[in-house]
Amino acid sequence: MIFNINKWYNKKKRLEQLENHVSATRTANFGFTPYAESDKLKRVNRHFDTIATRYDLMNTILSAGIHYIWKKKAVKTLMIKPENRVLDVCGGTGDMACLSASITGEKGISVVYDINRKMIRQGEKKSLKGVTFVQGDAECISFPDESFDAISIGFGIRNLTHLETGFKEIFRVLKKEGSMCCLEFSKPDNSFFRFLYDFYSFRLMPLIGGLITGSKEAYTAFPESIRAFPLPGELSLILQKIGFKDIKIKKLTNGIAVIHSARK
Repeated sequence: MIFNINKWYNKKKRLEQLENHVSATRTANFGFTPYAESDKLKRVNRHFDTIATRYDLMNTILSAGIHYIWKKKAVKTLMIKPENRVLDVCGGTGDMACLSASITGEKGISVVYDINRKMIRQGEKKSLKGVTFVQGDAECISFPDESFDAISIGFGIRNLTHLETGFKEIFRVLKKEGSMCCLEFSKPDNSFFRFLYDFYSFRLMPLIGGLITGSKEAYTAFPESIRAFPLPGELSLILQKIGFKDIKIKKLTNGIAVIHSARK
């Protein structure tokens, strides 16, 4: 049986994931499955409730540990200084916030901001030095304007119902001249590598996810959401329209992951 590699959305379908289409149709996708606009957040929360206790382990297994290198590279683009206030939006169990805290030191602040309580509890169990966990919605960040010197978001923005609203909130709470980085999965450049990546994503990843977390479904939606997400150039235009400047794109591992860095 020939494996179908035509999993990646075309530009028209990718743009349907953006806010204008979501608001007009009152539907939002999680993976390839459409939900009522008001239900996507509940669906995403159930997804992370299911995998929270095995989340870190799965990330390490599925990426062969490369995700740690990606996160270090992303945090490096923030140019964090000691005593800075740093926010990690959709920060999960705190990997990126821990990297930030190692730079800001005792006088700085490193905050994980995530909506899922079970993910936060897993992060708190790790007793990360200098990291504070706050539960909240990335589409309505519960901090005043210009509260942070730097903000990161790693592998989380594509889970929001309203992507642009999430970035606008990041822009709002970021100080003027502050730095932002968005680390997200994307489409590999090389077609053969992409074929292998698709085979791994849709045949092996759900199998491994099912065995370790008990949820094959969760690790089916995960690769689907990547294929529906805007490509780097499209995401850069969104950031530009919101008001970010000095936008840079850095592709990692043949484009599997991409860092968008920018300033306010």
